[in-house]
Amino acid sequence: MRALIIEDDTGVARFIDRGLRENGFAAEVAADGEAGLQSALADDFDVIVLDLMLPVRDGFSVLRELRRRGHKTPVICLTARDTVDDRVTGLDLGADDYLVKPFSFAELLARIRALLRRGAMLTDNPIQIADLSIDIVTRQVNRAGRRIDLSAREFSLLEYMARHAGQVVSRTMLLEKVWDVNRDPQTNVVDVHINRLRKKIDHGFDTSLIQTMRGVGYVIRDPTSEELPS
Repeated sequence: MRALIIEDDTGVARFIDRGLRENGFAAEVAADGEAGLQSALADDFDVIVLDLMLPVRDGFSVLRELRRRGHKTPVICLTARDTVDDRVTGLDLGADDYLVKPFSFAELLARIRALLRRGAMLTDNPIQIADLSIDIVTRQVNRAGRRIDLSAREFSLLEYMARHAGQVVSRTMLLEKVWDVNRDPQTNVVDVHINRLRKKIDHGFDTSLIQTMRGVGYVIRDPTSEELPS
């Protein structure tokens, strides 16, 4: 899961960023409204945490422009403003939720997960690849009826690959989408997590779903389906 944090208070931004990373998210931070808008338009995110009182371009303007362009990414507004009118304005402009500062990270995370569950219910869920079942709502994984326990990061990695089943994803893509854009591209963190995931997903089964495409990246697919194009 990828989150965009648009927040000019560096302390608050770091607080949210650290908490999301610890819960398996890849996070990107923008320090003003215009930079946040450009990031949101340039890339795909699963959720946007948007402060309203921002420099350069305020949060209401960012939200208005995103919705005008048809972006449906869930947005949680974070603000010190506690008036009914402000909340109504944000919701009318297309915000999905509203949280007033100061807030607990546990509540923010719960609200983010609620939005993601709501979105998952509107899409194909669970994701099924051969005998592997991945429930995005409950975050439960089963293969051939056997429950598989994954860490938050392992689940995020598996979910991203499953959403792109049959497509080869490079290490760089995984670093950007599952970790963050600032990761050292030379790190072996992807290979380490893929090996851990493979042991949990494929060990003890007759067929391997996670495959290495040497020099290119990784792919998860049903081995009984057609071969990947060369």
